[in-house]
Amino acid sequence: MSKDADDPLQNTSETPGIILKDSWSIRPCSVYKDEYDDCTSIKARFHQYFIYGESVDCSQWKKDYDNCERYVNSNGNDVLAGEAVVRSEAERRQKRMEAYYGNNTWKKRDNPPEDWSKPLPEWLTKKNENTFLELKQMELDGRKPVEEINKSYCAIM
Repeated sequence: MSKDADDPLQNTSETPGIILKDSWSIRPCSVYKDEYDDCTSIKARFHQYFIYGESVDCSQWKKDYDNCERYVNSNGNDVLAGEAVVRSEAERRQKRMEAYYGNNTWKKRDNPPEDWSKPLPEWLTKKNENTFLELKQMELDGRKPVEEINKSYCAIM
């Protein structure tokens, strides 16, 4: 399959009559195939059994792959297949964000704290003295000239 066939937004021969809402969320079809293959591999099945005590249902990845292929091969004219993939992506995103929305322990911020860029505490600056990171930061800040490395790459065979 070519790269153009993987991109659901590439319409080469025809322009679709209906522009699919949220078509940006459709991944390249090869991603759905890779996810399905990974989900059904022996390594993944062992991991699923170890974590969940049973195998996970991977059929949604296969359905998404089939629908993506139908949508791409029809140059975006098979709107039902495209909508099915978009709906599946929305459900997947919603499931991934459930813990975030359900979190009532931490207060969600609208902007960063006022003192987010304050200097590091003294004990931490002492700990970082003469480290590679400090030397590189000094070079970036211009407090120390950049050290030129003169290496010889001569190899005798």
